[in-house]
Amino acid sequence: MIIDFHTHIFPPDVRDNRGEYVRRDPTFAEMYGDPKAKIATAEDLRRSMEASGVDVSVALGFGWQSHEDVVRHNRYLLDIATRSDGAIIPFATINMADARAAAEIERCAAGGVRGIGELRPDNQGWDLLGAAGERLAALARAHGLLLLFHVTEPGGRGYPGRHGCAMDRFAEFARRNPDIRMIGAHLGGALHTHDGAAPDVYADTAAQPFLYRGDESEQIMRAVPPGRLLFGSDYPLISQQRQIDEIARVFPDDSERDAVLGGNAARLLGLGG
Repeated sequence: MIIDFHTHIFPPDVRDNRGEYVRRDPTFAEMYGDPKAKIATAEDLRRSMEASGVDVSVALGFGWQSHEDVVRHNRYLLDIATRSDGAIIPFATINMADARAAAEIERCAAGGVRGIGELRPDNQGWDLLGAAGERLAALARAHGLLLLFHVTEPGGRGYPGRHGCAMDRFAEFARRNPDIRMIGAHLGGALHTHDGAAPDVYADTAAQPFLYRGDESEQIMRAVPPGRLLFGSDYPLISQQRQIDEIARVFPDDSERDAVLGGNAARLLGLGG
């Protein structure tokens, strides 16, 4: 089973009315203001999955400022997941700065989301290590939800949407909440290569070919504990097939490759097989 743990799909209205969303959301404008920036719908994702042999994709939300946009996106993800026969697993989007966040998480948990993400506290203006982060942890704990963060590596090259959650703050949040299963997107901001004991978190490979290349890429991927690395493409930014090929290059051993491409994710999601 091949499981892509990091994809993004949007309601068709977002794609068709890009300019409206660019005007009202600064993070969306940063990442999708360029008309060449790809915006995918569920139909696009399903075609990609069929072409690349991906069995299951985790569809992530976006770090919207507006609660109304949060709710609209979550409704789309839940509806798509219901009609996908298990091929698309939804993660809810949320803005913990909004007083209605808790009710929205509870609604989405009742609707079948498996986690929350891609979380971007730095973009939305709430403190991961403050009261908002404590509320998020309590809600994740109460509903058995995974948490997936956009983790920003220290230093590194710039790119649209780079800042979302600083690596050191993500690591501290994970240390404070060891009972909650967390995923650091983009190889966790290279968390596992830094000195000191890393918290027991998962890391996905989303956007790896853009962020790290060659020997550096292999070093960072192999620094993640073998049972904690997840295939994530960041589709449609990078094609699912390209990221599968990258993982095959770094992990030529069949057992290691199979674990990264789906085995680890299947255990995390309780899918079996």
